[in-house]
Amino acid sequence: MIQSVPLPLRAGDEMTRLARFLRDVRWTGTIEAGAMGPDSPAMTATGEGRHHAIQDGLWIVGDYQQDQFLTDGTFVLHWQLHWVSGWDPPAGEYRASVADNYGHLELLSGRIEGDRLTFGSIGRLPIRTRLSWHIVDDNTMTWRNEVSIQNGPFELVEQYVCTTIA
Repeated sequence: MIQSVPLPLRAGDEMTRLARFLRDVRWTGTIEAGAMGPDSPAMTATGEGRHHAIQDGLWIVGDYQQDQFLTDGTFVLHWQLHWVSGWDPPAGEYRASVADNYGHLELLSGRIEGDRLTFGSIGRLPIRTRLSWHIVDDNTMTWRNEVSIQNGPFELVEQYVCTTIA
C-alpha cells in the first residue's frame, strides 16, 4: 500500500500582494520623546531594509538596520531587526516574526486593505505593537510603529518615509 506524502505549500496571490510592501527601501524619520522609556529624548533616524523570498516564494525575509541620533545630530545607537513573513492559510491571515539586536522577539498577524498593510502583536501582551505601511506611490511608502500598554490606546513610537532602492 502506498501512502501519500504531503507536498509543500505553494506561494499564491497573497504573497504577490505582500511583496508590494516588503521591498528594498531606505528611510528617514522621527522617534517620539518617551518612546524608548519615560525619559528618553526625541530622536531622528536613518535606515534601510533589504528583502528576499525564500522557500519558492512562500516567505519574505527582511533584514533592517537603523542609526538613531539626538535632534542635535549626536549618535545614540545602531539597531538591527530580522523579519520573516508570509501567508498562513489555516489562519487566513499574514503572519510575521521579528527579532532584533536588543533581544526583542515578537509574533504578529497582518492584513492588507488597499494600499495599507498592518501587522499587530498576537496574544494579550502587556505591550502590544502595531506596524503600518502605506503605499504613497511606486517609489514611496510611509511606515509607523505604535504601541499599546496594558490595552490602552495605541500611541505613536516612530514614523518614517521610505524610498524604494532602485
